[in-house]
Amino acid sequence: MNQYKKVAFYTLGCKLNFSETSTIARDFENAGFAKVDFDDTPDIYVINTCSVTENADKKCKQLVKKGLKINPNAFVIIIGCYAQLKPEQISSIPGVDLVLGANEKFNILEHLEAMDAKAETAQMKFENIKETKEFVPSFSYGDRTRSFLKVQDGCDYFCTFCTIPLARGKSRNASVAETTLEAQKIADTKIKEVVLTGVNIGDFGQNGEENFFDLVKSLDEVEGIERFRISSIEPNLLSDEIIEFTLANSKRFVPHFHIPLQSGSDTLLKAMRRKYLSELYVNRVNKIKEIYPDACIGVDVIVGFPGETDEEFMVTYNLLKDLDISYLHVFTYSERANTGALKMKDVVPMNVRKDRSKMLHILSDKKKRKFYEENLNKDFTVLWEGENDNGFMYGFTENYVKVTQPYNEADINEMRKVNLKRINAQGIVEVETLA
Repeated sequence: MNQYKKVAFYTLGCKLNFSETSTIARDFENAGFAKVDFDDTPDIYVINTCSVTENADKKCKQLVKKGLKINPNAFVIIIGCYAQLKPEQISSIPGVDLVLGANEKFNILEHLEAMDAKAETAQMKFENIKETKEFVPSFSYGDRTRSFLKVQDGCDYFCTFCTIPLARGKSRNASVAETTLEAQKIADTKIKEVVLTGVNIGDFGQNGEENFFDLVKSLDEVEGIERFRISSIEPNLLSDEIIEFTLANSKRFVPHFHIPLQSGSDTLLKAMRRKYLSELYVNRVNKIKEIYPDACIGVDVIVGFPGETDEEFMVTYNLLKDLDISYLHVFTYSERANTGALKMKDVVPMNVRKDRSKMLHILSDKKKRKFYEENLNKDFTVLWEGENDNGFMYGFTENYVKVTQPYNEADINEMRKVNLKRINAQGIVEVETLA
């Protein structure tokens, strides 16, 4: 593989995938490869896949085709969740040379060293797909002002709509001390904000001697990082002590939670095999807002799950309408192989799923607008990003309000005190810097 010196990466899916891709890319760079853009005629393409939705599967095929159009002789490697679940299917995509599952994706260089020519790879495509047991620490670096730090992997929940436990294995993590050491590595760079990511981060420790709250307290002491943001945490694992500490007592954790709901109907929550009912969810939101009224709360919700009648959907819609939340991530249910939901009756027609999705997207826009309006004329701290968008730059407040100002190179990757002035035509808040 010595003839291959330029490598390009493409990541599909979640923040966890981004953190892992970045770690793999650093391994390539340390081995003497040049990391280039996807369309910069690379010798090797590494595509890190997701399998949460059907679209992610299709996107993988499109990317292989696009890459080989740019360089027909490129060596194409597919890794990630889709590779773990459907190795045979991926290996049949024309042009794919190597498929590596969740265990083997961190050993790509070893596989490349074992191969001398593209023609010899056919039988080696997916022989290493096996159950994932290892935990490999990862964090993203070099792409932005924030880093995604992987603190946990896998899941033991087996919700009936989800393939992730099959793709990523059982819940596992490094120790609090080891994870804090990874955060310290990020602190030694110029990155100011770290987003904690994983499949089910609240399950950190799996009821052992350490837990997620222990990790939060340890990370809060890491000098050199201005902000920690919790990406997504299950409502049943978001304890009062975590809420109280991060909102009232921590030095570095920001007032922003992303809490999956999936459905407001208790009937559907049970059918999904979720580990809470709607009352607990409402209590979590109310607890957060009671301590910190300006906290941002994002919500995951699924529409069109089998058995979701019009009445059940309206239960979800009305619950979300009445809850003091800030935005929604809406997922249209799609059938996935090897999941419990695939055997369920009362399948919701696709056109109905799309209609319900549209209703929730509109509700999300209204919620976000209301949240932004409630924060106007208040002072916050912004971490400015580096993009120059026609003379403007963007950033986020600690409570995740997206803001803009005229581009100023001196502000890139800097924390600035601002006052939120007005919402512009793009729905972004214009600010005034405070002295």
